[in-house]
Amino acid sequence: MAVDYGDVRTGIACSDSSGTLAFPHGVIVERDINKVALKILSLLSNNDIELLVIGLPKNMDGTTGKQADKCLTLAKLIGEQTLIEVITWDERVTTKIATTYMNETDTRGKKRRDTIDEVAATVILQSYLDYRKLNNKG
Repeated sequence: MAVDYGDVRTGIACSDSSGTLAFPHGVIVERDINKVALKILSLLSNNDIELLVIGLPKNMDGTTGKQADKCLTLAKLIGEQTLIEVITWDERVTTKIATTYMNETDTRGKKRRDTIDEVAATVILQSYLDYRKLNNKG
């Protein structure tokens, strides 16, 4: 499962059982990071999840900022309460890729706002799955 954490909306994506294909799983609409962590923990316990990938927003020069710190905090909150492995994954340009996809599918307005985060989470997860496959890590 992958998470694209945001201050208001947090996108969720899952993969097929073979770990080959990522797909959108929904959006958590919540501002409180502790409540977001609890909702993610609930998803983890109600699904057959082996690994949680949390997108880490880095600047193009590789540095991190305030939002990355929040993502690291979320990873720590969840990691302290589950036996499932929690990792962070560089999510540079995933929102741009998700936006391009939304443009190509002509998704506009409320539907776009409601789905962009889960599409971004899907891009994060697919990037991680592709990396694992290319590097024989699973």
